[in-house]
Parts: sequence; structure tokens; C-alpha cells
Amino acid sequence: MSTQNEAAVRHCFENASKGNFDVLDQSISPDYVLHPEEVRGIDGLTEMVQAYHSAFADLRVKIDHQFAEGDYVATRTTITGRHEGDLMGVPATGREVAFNGLTISRCRGGKIEEEWELVDTVTLLRQVGALPGTPEA
Repeated sequence: MSTQNEAAVRHCFENASKGNFDVLDQSISPDYVLHPEEVRGIDGLTEMVQAYHSAFADLRVKIDHQFAEGDYVATRTTITGRHEGDLMGVPATGREVAFNGLTISRCRGGKIEEEWELVDTVTLLRQVGALPGTPEA
């Protein structure tokens, strides 16, 4: 079952990051919850993913490491793109960004039901000039 869950999460990450939002209907449970943001359901997740696509031209999500055990899949990613739209109240800067994320997904019946996500927002916000420090991009 772990291998099937790992493949389902990978399929979702790879397709949603390319703007194929239809994959969310196939991969996400209607009872989905993303922590700590408390994003709920397929519509909530679609809205969040679309916001990142609006903020970053050429958004790319590279899966660096992924492993599964039982119903859980851990995925470490590198997210890159050009900041071309509003992000968390920060207007577009045109800067290239690269930051990391870690998501733990809990699956049931071939669909993702719940996720816990940690994103390196400090690095991201420094790169777009929203925090003190030299942009790293």
C-alpha cells in the first residue's frame, strides 16, 4: 500500500505543479485538510495552488526525496519560479526564487485525506525583499 500511496502523491504533486488542477479531483479526498493553514476540501486546495501559480511564473516543484510507510508519505521539495504576482501581500518583484518544502500526506483509498506542510517562508520572503537581509535569488 505504501508504494501505491507514494505514486498517488507523486502524481498529484507533479501534475498540480504544472497547472493541471483536474488532478486534484482525482487525487484529493472531499474531506481533505491541509495543516497548519487549515485549507479544506478540493476547492480550498485548488484555490491555494492557483494562488501560487499566479504569484510565480514558471512555477516548478521538484521532488527531492520521497518515502512512504503505511498510509503516510513524506515528500521534500524544491520550489522555484519568478515572482510575477502578489504573494502574501508582497507585490511582484520579478525575482527568481528557490525555497524548500516538506509535506507529510496521509492517504486512504488511493486519495490524499490530510497533509501537514512546512515551507521555508523565511527564505522565500527574503528572496522577494519582504524581510530584512540580502535577497538570495
